[in-house]
Amino acid sequence: MGLNVAGFMQTLPIMGYGMLGIFVVMVVIYCCIRLLGVLFPEKSDKQ
Repeated sequence: MGLNVAGFMQTLPIMGYGMLGIFVVMVVIYCCIRLLGVLFPEKSDKQ
């Protein structure tokens, strides 16, 4: 049982696109959370 180097090299771009997609989704979620924090700030009950 050996490692098929040619097959592994062919899958690298696909894995790269998958990792890029995960990163993009994380950035979008982060931006949405920040935007919600700006639009709906925490109300302080201190008077």
